[in-house]
Amino acid sequence: MSAPPRMASRTAPRIALVHATPVAMEPVREAFLAGWPEAETVNLLDDGLTIDRARTAEPTPALTERIIALATYARGAGAAGVLFTCSAFGAAIDAAALRLDVPVLKPNEAMFRQALARGPNIAMIATFGPSVAGMAAEFHALAARTAPDARLSTVLVEPALAALSVGDAIPRARSPDRARCAAFDRAGRARARGTARRRRGDP
Repeated sequence: MSAPPRMASRTAPRIALVHATPVAMEPVREAFLAGWPEAETVNLLDDGLTIDRARTAEPTPALTERIIALATYARGAGAAGVLFTCSAFGAAIDAAALRLDVPVLKPNEAMFRQALARGPNIAMIATFGPSVAGMAAEFHALAARTAPDARLSTVLVEPALAALSVGDAIPRARSPDRARCAAFDRAGRARARGTARRRRGDP
């Protein structure tokens, strides 16, 4: 059972958190407690979004309208901002942002900014296949403006989402993708060493 909405003072902003899967709810709640405890967070869940998005190569007009409807509902419930916590609806979230008079945000931009601040070789592990192309496009658009030499490498570990859905995080380590993750890690470390050598002027 998910935690109830967290109450804050009447002067605190209400932030609507819109989820496409229940497994996103607790991590986001914990993140707000750690980073913005004053905010009053309320949750909207439509787990059918994940089911329907998995069946399409791109968000359909019907899915986009659902995203807009959820954002509009959140605004009508008094939200001063809306955060979508699923990464597979980027264009639809952008469309919702154009309709509302409060910030409507995707979950990725702050993550990518923090990653780029640490260096140009970025590793991304994804658990939901339809999110990968959109996230990569968002990354490259941001990198083009702020870090043109940045590179993104992605590993998709699809069994992790199913495991988390039944409360089991251990298969992330047991997954058949473990070897790919290890190779991915080695390649990333090798690129980082190469970057360091070039910056020092080593041969």
